[in-house]
Amino acid sequence: MKNNFLVVIAGPTAVGKTSLTIRLATHFKSIILSADSRQFFKEISIGTAKPSAEELQKVPHFFINSHSVFEEYNVGMYEQDAISLLKNNFSDTQKIIFLTGGSGLYIDAVCNGFDEVPEKNNVIRKKLQNELDEKGITYLQSQLEKIDPDYFQQMDTANPQRLIRALEVCLSTGKTYSSFRKKKKKERDFKIVKIALNIPRNELYQRIDKRVNEMMENGLKEEVKKMYPHKNINALQTVGYKEIFEAIENKISMQEAVDLIKQNSRRYAKRQLTWFRKDKEYQWFSPDEEEKIIQYIKNKISE
Repeated sequence: MKNNFLVVIAGPTAVGKTSLTIRLATHFKSIILSADSRQFFKEISIGTAKPSAEELQKVPHFFINSHSVFEEYNVGMYEQDAISLLKNNFSDTQKIIFLTGGSGLYIDAVCNGFDEVPEKNNVIRKKLQNELDEKGITYLQSQLEKIDPDYFQQMDTANPQRLIRALEVCLSTGKTYSSFRKKKKKERDFKIVKIALNIPRNELYQRIDKRVNEMMENGLKEEVKKMYPHKNINALQTVGYKEIFEAIENKISMQEAVDLIKQNSRRYAKRQLTWFRKDKEYQWFSPDEEEKIIQYIKNKISE
């Protein structure tokens, strides 16, 4: 029987997932698996909004600082690791485990399984890399939007490596990248309770702006400078890092970089909300409805 429950706490960046999930896990005497693909990497902390050292001590966390940006780590590997960890941690005394983050692809991999996509095609990849260098990222974005609008709406379109990978699959197979991710759902030996958080858009955008300002005050510029020699690594092709790389190269000012981080974070939040809203299994709450969420979880596990 499926007597174990994976409780997913999803939602857009800066909505308050981390602090709420820690309180929920404390209440249910549980542990937390991170499904934030940027928080895996130990070299980057400020720009990824990881839980603080104090927060990490309150509840056991997994997949925080678990890997290096210099390692190959992808969603397929994460699925295997997460499922293995769940098997090892569900027990007679621990029936509930929390999974939280904003990376919808990684959450879906744990809940439904990740579909295998075709092998790399180096010829097409090189051609796309040349187009990126010559025509810029907006050209690749427009190409993917035409070929695979479904995936374009869901992905981090500011990440050139993910754009290249999606286009590479489309061009090498003649099929959309999203079509490889709609196969049969894998059977899991635990039940899944899906909760998503949201707040009014203007409040969310204010939180995003405040968070970016705090990141800068806490030393984001210095963290990015340390990583500059490795700026082409895929893990660093992400909001908060690529904008400051451009400022370091004097392509834009530092203030323009900060403004761009805020703008790109807002765009990312919109895409996250689009992704989670497509999944009708999510029950939506405000992050301050803690008691309602606790009661909802209790009701679901007693059904």
